[in-house]
Amino acid sequence: MPDVGGAPAQTAPKMSELKTHNHLLDDRAALDAAWEADGYWFFRDVLDREAVGRLRAVFTDELERQGVIEPVGEASTEGSVRYNGASLEDYPFRMEPIARLAPWRSFVAQPKIEAFFTRLLGDKPFWVPTVEYRVTPPTEDPSRARLDAIHQDGPYSPGIPFRICWIPLAEIDADVGGLTLAEGLTDRINRHPLDKGSNTAIPVEDIPADRWRRATYRAGDVLLMHLWTPHSGLSNLSDRFRMSMDHRVMSVADRCPLVGDVAAISEEYVKVRSQGRDTLLSIDPDTYVRNNVGQKLSGRGIMDFFHVGDPVIVAYEGDRASVVRPPH
Repeated sequence: MPDVGGAPAQTAPKMSELKTHNHLLDDRAALDAAWEADGYWFFRDVLDREAVGRLRAVFTDELERQGVIEPVGEASTEGSVRYNGASLEDYPFRMEPIARLAPWRSFVAQPKIEAFFTRLLGDKPFWVPTVEYRVTPPTEDPSRARLDAIHQDGPYSPGIPFRICWIPLAEIDADVGGLTLAEGLTDRINRHPLDKGSNTAIPVEDIPADRWRRATYRAGDVLLMHLWTPHSGLSNLSDRFRMSMDHRVMSVADRCPLVGDVAAISEEYVKVRSQGRDTLLSIDPDTYVRNNVGQKLSGRGIMDFFHVGDPVIVAYEGDRASVVRPPH
């Protein structure tokens, strides 16, 4: 994830409403055209709400365990989960406890969820296990930059043609924040200021102010984004936790990456053990070997971060790795 950057809250760009693309379902040519023109697909109320509710319960269980909300019990969390003011000193902002449970696996395996994505993609989905579980508390500083970190995913995962899949788990209104994107910016241009480091956020002034879009998101909605669409989270100005899941989806017919464990690694190669088979791939200066915050690694830094047995995702062309990254 890029370093935090953006405009001060009082000068954050005006955000118009996202388009909805429900009417394009089952029209492959129209979906593809909208993808390139808009840089996203936004669908209202297409995911099974019972499946979303079961996933949301994993999040609220962890919030209860952290002691930052009052017990939910049978109460609805569709609209909000209010912060009770408890200390956030030890709060797991990257939600490692949920990541260890990997609830995405059972979620995407549910028949109604799989059926929707199969219908959308026109093929069986392949889920790249790059998942972030977002449970964002209210900001402690309402005057801070409203845009968390404007970034594109394309520069960070060369060779993995996935679609970013963002799923809200409860209502996310303008105060709660959620996700905003720059509509129509799908050019394969790396907009990050590389002179300041590979994971530096895109300056807000580099994005046309009239391109920003968001919506009031609800359980059952799903937003998919183009790899090169600039986007950002918005700070949470409410009294509620924001709950969502970021995932990455492809068609099985796409050039899917290897998903497995590191069998061996050096500055010049990586051996991946996937489905009982070892694959040896070369690493060169153009390979994006990255850590869990998007920083590009080289030299000894590769072995300092990756170790034999670590889970890994590797995209490749021929016998060369184009990206080597951890799942989370």
